[in-house]
Amino acid sequence: MHIIIVGVGQLGYRLAESLSNEYNSLSVVDVKPEALERVNNSLDVLTVLGNGVEVSVLKSMHIQKADLMIAVTNRDEVNILVCQIAKKLGCKRVIARIRNPEYANQLEFMKSSMRIDFIVNPEREMARDIAKYLLKGNAIHMEDFAQGKVGMADLRLQNYPGLVGQKIKTMDCLENLLLAAIVREGKIIVPYGDLELQSSDVVYIIGKKESINTFTKNNGANMERQSVTKALILGGGRAGYHLARKLLQNGVAVKIVERDRERCNYLASKLKRALVIHGDGTDQDLLNQECHAEVDGMITLTGIDEENLLLALLGKQYGIRRVMAKVSRASYVPIIEQLGIDVANPVLITAGEILRFIQGGRVASLSLLFGGQAEVVEIIVDETARAVGIPLAHLGLPRGIIIGSIVHQGDVVIPRGSSVIQPGDRVIVFCVQSKVVMLEKFFYPSKGGLFRELWDNYKGTRKPSSL
Repeated sequence: MHIIIVGVGQLGYRLAESLSNEYNSLSVVDVKPEALERVNNSLDVLTVLGNGVEVSVLKSMHIQKADLMIAVTNRDEVNILVCQIAKKLGCKRVIARIRNPEYANQLEFMKSSMRIDFIVNPEREMARDIAKYLLKGNAIHMEDFAQGKVGMADLRLQNYPGLVGQKIKTMDCLENLLLAAIVREGKIIVPYGDLELQSSDVVYIIGKKESINTFTKNNGANMERQSVTKALILGGGRAGYHLARKLLQNGVAVKIVERDRERCNYLASKLKRALVIHGDGTDQDLLNQECHAEVDGMITLTGIDEENLLLALLGKQYGIRRVMAKVSRASYVPIIEQLGIDVANPVLITAGEILRFIQGGRVASLSLLFGGQAEVVEIIVDETARAVGIPLAHLGLPRGIIIGSIVHQGDVVIPRGSSVIQPGDRVIVFCVQSKVVMLEKFFYPSKGGLFRELWDNYKGTRKPSSL
């Protein structure tokens, strides 16, 4: 598949990293030589120095034969224009990143009138994820799959002392659950029988949601529901605006601390029921006053990762029940999670949304984990997939791909060696980044692999090896 990415910032690089595999011919373009140098040093893709809005630049990358173009420069208007030009020159599908909240109510109009196939807004997507977490009220952090039938929870073993020191093969408390991964010192460990759990570990379990709740309750967790009712948002940028709007719609009392007076006026005019405070979130007196005002959720959304982390740590010290920090650098995520702070990474969230769109209707959800070192994907299995009809014990799955659950005709099955996947089943699969290509070979339709929807419209005569 011929793919072009315009703009190689954090998101563009993450997408290039995820899409550079044996099935794709990938080209990236940027006006900054240093951005392209980073790509050249680590990825096997074609790099072009130039401006993506120039027709000659796009033609030099054979835009007329491209199956997909993704515009993720730092300017919305450039992304829109690049998409329009690419479509005019013959590109089959285009994706644009559009971040300005002023455009939020006209994205469908843009898609239809400007022929943009998919539009993603990082701040809005991140705000949606944060709000979902704050409003669910689960006592543990849990992702939902299979329309809420399956959950994936990350458990910090420092809160489960009874599990520390146990070997996985001796654990008898994982009924209807599967231990998918362990994060130790920022690195992923694929579980094996003789592995002994340590207090600093974060373990990821997948299975029926009620089984996860039972497991955590039986092992000492406080299962009292803790839905946030009063939230303090530090930072009133685009993400803060979208999050406040979402929380207000769900009846949460919201305070926003923003240091820019003009921005405060804007927020106050748009968010009538929010209390907007002009001040610096790093001001100890201000923070002390607000954190003791019955706040049960704090979200740090300033533009500086380190500042967000420090403020989140302070929030923990003040005893706020739910604290979340925005962290854009993926390399920080595994380290911060070990500190007991929930992390919202706009790059990983947005990349996950784009990849899910690219993969088409067979992928119901996709989450990038551990700074992009792994992913959990929910796949609706096609009848032509290699994994269909073969007992899992005989399938030959490589180490690093773990089938966490199978949902067959609405029933959740925790897989065993004798389990057989049928067409139409939903499978929730944990996969380390290095095995993503193998994941495609086993679970995606045999023709076109990861990009079935694009293949359906693709009438060229090239063989997969030349794409």
